[in-house]
This record gives sequence, C-alpha cells and structure tokens, in this order.
Amino acid sequence: MRKLVHIFYYWFPPLLWMGMVFFMSSQVSITITKNAATDFITFKTLHMVEYAFLFFLFYRAFQSIKNIQNNLYGIFAFMVVILYSISDEFHQLFIPTRQGRLRDVLFDIAGMLVMYVIIRKVRLIKKLL
Repeated sequence: MRKLVHIFYYWFPPLLWMGMVFFMSSQVSITITKNAATDFITFKTLHMVEYAFLFFLFYRAFQSIKNIQNNLYGIFAFMVVILYSISDEFHQLFIPTRQGRLRDVLFDIAGMLVMYVIIRKVRLIKKLL
C-alpha cells in the first residue's frame, strides 16, 4: 500500500501534467490579440512555464527514488522532458492549424533551465538557513 501511495504522490502529477500538455497541444491554434508579437511572446512564455513545471514535477519524482545520486535527478528529468517536448512537437504536425517547431523545443528547454536554476537557488538558501 505504501508503495502505491508513493507512486501516486510522486509519479501521477507529472503524468497528469503531460496529459494536460497533450490535450492543449491537440486543440486548434488560437490568437489572443491582434498583435502577432504579443501573441508570440505570450505563447512562448506559456511554453516555458508549462515545461518548467513539468521539469519540476519529474525532478521531484526522480528525487523520490532512493538509489539515484543527487546530481542525476536533474539529468533524468531533463532527458524525459526534452523527449516529451520533441514528441509533443511531432504530435502537433498532425493537428490542423498547429505546427511542430524545433524553436518551441528550445523554448521548452529554456523553461527547464530556468526551473533548474530556481531549484538550485532554493536548495542553496535552505542549506544556508
């Protein structure tokens, strides 16, 4: 029972978030303003935020595995989330009005890197306190 709770607590959230990302990627493309530059900035920021959060969830999940060294949590989370980002862009190639773009994967990676820096800074602050 304890193992089931552990799996649900640590691994269900990133899988649920992946499902949300997949669902949103399956929707028809929209615009929120008439200004293309504003839309671009808004949607690329959303890309960064959604993948930063996914990275955080996988980092947390990998951290729950006792046999993994500390420095590998981030590497495993990066690998999984980058592969998911690539697969999501590939998936968008088949959605009308959507386009799969390498540039979006780069924005996703930027979001993950920002989250990694935040995680490292928070861990450093906790050590100092």
